[in-house]
Amino acid sequence: MICEREKIAAYAVMYDGSWTKIAKALAEGTEPRSVTCSENYITAADPQYPACLRQLRYPPWILFYQGNIKLLEKPMMTIVGSRNMSETGKRMTDLVCNELKNRFVLVSGLARGVDACVHRHGITGAGTIGVIGSGLAWKYPRENRDLYRIMAADHLILSEYPFRTGVHRSHFPWRNRILAALGRALIVTQAMPHSGTSLTVNEALSLSRDVWCMPYPADDESGLGNNWLIRDGASILCSVQDIAKLNAMY
Repeated sequence: MICEREKIAAYAVMYDGSWTKIAKALAEGTEPRSVTCSENYITAADPQYPACLRQLRYPPWILFYQGNIKLLEKPMMTIVGSRNMSETGKRMTDLVCNELKNRFVLVSGLARGVDACVHRHGITGAGTIGVIGSGLAWKYPRENRDLYRIMAADHLILSEYPFRTGVHRSHFPWRNRILAALGRALIVTQAMPHSGTSLTVNEALSLSRDVWCMPYPADDESGLGNNWLIRDGASILCSVQDIAKLNAMY
């Protein structure tokens, strides 16, 4: 008899990782097709499934992975920001990561810009986890291929999509809930108004995660989203000392 974890994996392959279709199949007891899944994965039926993900309204049924799955057992901090990273954004991201990378596994979305900067710091610290919006066969964006190679070998890449699932725009907002859930808090180092970062912030707030932001000069539009978040109630990181205190807080 097929076990629950194998059933979830079979549904994931059958339905290209669709959360709603997997949920429907599980509820109806649909008999899964015989499929071959050679990827490493953990499912919601496994004891090692991260407790933080069970807090989500829609916990991922399955996480396919490459790398060191034990990083999920360590303290994690999620750091996100703009794909179009400015010089100020780079400086802010460097400040945050340099202070936190030895205490926390740094979590981000393996996109260009701030995400890539976060992962490069994590590689030199306690480790880094990337959550992507496509199957693990895809190295998107191409400019991060070296990061994919390093992280797949020695760190961790997660996806709720089967290996060859392509890059679809709708997957990226959906994966943000995982980013928000993994970290003990969420830090935004650079955000434009109405950016995808705000979706991750909303997910973090729904989980009662603290949201921290770096402030920007009033005339720096590249960080206007940060200032809006602070105005609307996010906590502010005013100095390197403030950032260092997060090591003890979480």
